[in-house]
Amino acid sequence: MVNIPLSPKNNINWRTAIFIGMLMFGSLLANAQNPWEALSKRPSTLGIESGIDTYNTSAFNLKLVKASQTVAGLEPKVATGFDFTPADRLKQRSSDGMYQLGDINLRLKADGDTAWKSFSTATKRAPVKALAVNDSVLAAADLAATLPVDIPLKVERVWKQRNGQLILEFVLTNTSTKVVEIGALGMPMIFNNILQEKSLEKAHAECVFYDPYIGNDAGYLQVTRLSGQGPALVVVPDGRTPFEAYNPLLDDPTPRGIDFEGFYEWIVSSKAYADKEWKKAQPWNEPTSLSLKPGETRRIALKFILADAIRDIEKTLIANNRPVAMGVPGYIIPQDVDGKLFLNYNKQITDINVQPEGALTFTKLSDAPNGWAAYQVKGNTWGRVRVTVTYADGLKQTISYKVIKPEEQVVKDFGNFLTTKQWYHNDKDLFGRSNSVITYDYEKKAKVLQDSRAWIVGLSDEGGAGSWLGAMMKEVIQPDKAEVQKLQLFVNHTIWGGLQHSAGKEKYGVKKSLYYYDPKSKPAGTYSDSVNYKTWAAWDKKGADDIGRSYNYPHVAAAHWALYRLARNHKGLVSEYNWQWYLTNAYGTSMAMITLAPYYAQFGQMEGTVFYLILQDLKAEGWGEMVGRLEAAMRKRADHWRTLQYPFGSEMPWDSTGQEEVYVWSKYFGYDDKALVTLNAILGYMPTVPHWGYNGSARRYWDFLYGGKLSRVERQLHHYGSGLNAIPVLAGYRSQPDDLYLLRVGYGGTLGAISNITEDGFGPAAFHSFPSTLRIDYLSGDYGPNFFGYAVNTATYLVNDATFGWLGFGGNVTTKGDVVNVAITTAAKSRVFIAPAKLWLTLDAGKFKTVSYNSKTGQVSFTLDKGDNYTPNAYLRIEGGNGQYQLQQTKVRGAYVLPLNSKSTVSFKLKK
Repeated sequence: MVNIPLSPKNNINWRTAIFIGMLMFGSLLANAQNPWEALSKRPSTLGIESGIDTYNTSAFNLKLVKASQTVAGLEPKVATGFDFTPADRLKQRSSDGMYQLGDINLRLKADGDTAWKSFSTATKRAPVKALAVNDSVLAAADLAATLPVDIPLKVERVWKQRNGQLILEFVLTNTSTKVVEIGALGMPMIFNNILQEKSLEKAHAECVFYDPYIGNDAGYLQVTRLSGQGPALVVVPDGRTPFEAYNPLLDDPTPRGIDFEGFYEWIVSSKAYADKEWKKAQPWNEPTSLSLKPGETRRIALKFILADAIRDIEKTLIANNRPVAMGVPGYIIPQDVDGKLFLNYNKQITDINVQPEGALTFTKLSDAPNGWAAYQVKGNTWGRVRVTVTYADGLKQTISYKVIKPEEQVVKDFGNFLTTKQWYHNDKDLFGRSNSVITYDYEKKAKVLQDSRAWIVGLSDEGGAGSWLGAMMKEVIQPDKAEVQKLQLFVNHTIWGGLQHSAGKEKYGVKKSLYYYDPKSKPAGTYSDSVNYKTWAAWDKKGADDIGRSYNYPHVAAAHWALYRLARNHKGLVSEYNWQWYLTNAYGTSMAMITLAPYYAQFGQMEGTVFYLILQDLKAEGWGEMVGRLEAAMRKRADHWRTLQYPFGSEMPWDSTGQEEVYVWSKYFGYDDKALVTLNAILGYMPTVPHWGYNGSARRYWDFLYGGKLSRVERQLHHYGSGLNAIPVLAGYRSQPDDLYLLRVGYGGTLGAISNITEDGFGPAAFHSFPSTLRIDYLSGDYGPNFFGYAVNTATYLVNDATFGWLGFGGNVTTKGDVVNVAITTAAKSRVFIAPAKLWLTLDAGKFKTVSYNSKTGQVSFTLDKGDNYTPNAYLRIEGGNGQYQLQQTKVRGAYVLPLNSKSTVSFKLKK
């Protein structure tokens, strides 16, 4: 995000205008036209003036435009007044080129042709020819009138119902004398994710998000309401209609922006795209085409079904005889983890194929739950992996995995990359950035010292602070003396007195950027001619020095807090200042956000969890006066959120980061109703599907503009929303340890936060989801908040599920009689939740090696890794467990002091 001048009276219209300028990077924003006004001037060609027909199925009221037989409304009967489609925009979106639900896109090539020809029912509208209907057919049409005359296919569309279920069917017949190859077949999925000109309340009442499971024959699209409430729509194949790819409809004129991600199409065949636009990308599925002989017909169909709630999507799929996969800990597999995969389908599995060959090993388990097949999963080769499961009926299900190094090694590589490749030392730097972890371009293998976006190279805002924030948080969970020494220089000299004011009435104020564009005050040659500085984002000195953006404060507070924790809980890691200095600065930065950036501070902040962590440490230290002031300031914010129906607005019209802090403080102050509203909203945009990129990936689609190298509006896979939103989801799970769905979503986000780190340790902004790209972004950008989420949230979960038995998330589980043992595999190795006991064990220093639980007696024991010169003691906190668990060791600051042996592990047994 970036700072945008904001008035409380302004609504989304001004944001849309500003966004146009953001896309153009240099437009005159004040004169930007509302794109919807321009859209309304386009001639309406859909034929809505001829009327709307309404059809009833057991689940839906289906409305079709009489002239086009495309969808005008899809209303679930169980949610009166709600529509899954953008029916409120139908008139505005009724011109040529605007996709509707019911359209089809084709790329064809007849025998002897050398080039693909494109055809779309949306390009040129004309009334379609209605066909005969019967008891099962609601409406049918020959689509020839809205397709070019030279198309070699007859295309018919049928809206039907079977057993009360709604089906969209296309019947394609080759009318030529030659074999016709269908190289691309796409069905636009047009649902109401248009948030433009809607308040948060209206958007959550009316709008949806949708995410794909790009799983070939087993694929589906889930459409969920912003509120997280049911019902949820699930679009599945009817017959053999594979979900091969998911393509953004970038040619639809509906204005995309920060409040509209855009529409997508379900791609059945993608070879024509793979041959051209996507040829540089590694596709999720193998691209295929369809061939029709002269006179041959092919049926393609989708079915629309309802799930009562988001949590019931998989249950609904099983009830409709659709394949379901459930991976543990998900679909990101560290190489030292014994994962599991459970598959549910009413046909036998005949083959499991892995590409690249040998990248994963699947071993069938004999103790599968009833109705499920179970496999142990072992990751062997780093990188993306496509797994194809073939069933006895020929159905092929693909599951996308990502194999990563052991978490401990991933984080070690990350820290090393940040403090070597990204470490910037230049005493002559004209902007005071020396001794810092600075933005990095992985494509060029170079530090980024100039950019038209001032924050990218100015060490502030998310896009510039991301790298150093990640470096600071790495040390919290995996301290390294040499790295800490460098980061002390950064915090004590580059932040303090540079990026952050250290004196006067603006003490603790945090600037938007150290870098700025002012060629008159700098020597000739300071600014490169190859960088376009004629944009709104190239702040001058005054703009860069602005301290009014609250979102910059959590990063700096986290940096001070990190060094406090290292100085307080270890020996000899931090040398220049004592722990009191860092904790005081963390507190001062927290309070300065309230006093110096009051407008934006009304919103939940990304990484706002750090303020809660600072408060807990102030309490532990007994600094009562500071505790009182900080708690009062945060309560005032939470009291404001309590008055709102949806208490997580932000500087953007819709956002997926404010929820994290809103949830934390709502729970802390006992506002459980608002915490629940917040958690439900998170589940509305944070799916669990059998695909590493989407599983637990919180929706973000504009931050490539602000923190990326490839700058565009695009669904980002595992942007920082993943790591941050996993914080409340997993906190919610610890409150409801029987809700495995929460654990799966939250853990998907937590592992997702480190899934894009490269083999050599580079942390990118996010992964590009467009099928033309499918790779990481090459800028480090705003990755830091994502790693913050991982660092404060990574934990091991030991679960005894009613269906799947003993499961480990973040550890490898073995059982012997009544005793269950989990070997810890996270990078931090500092947190363990034993779900049956509702017991939460955390270490301020030291690392768990193993934890054991006796399911019969409830007895808990654990071993700790050996200590080192900097960590002679572990500090254990025990929460939950109905207060039954304790140790006899001495306590300091509320934590048990556990002496560590420097040569071997040590064991402890909790008293019950």
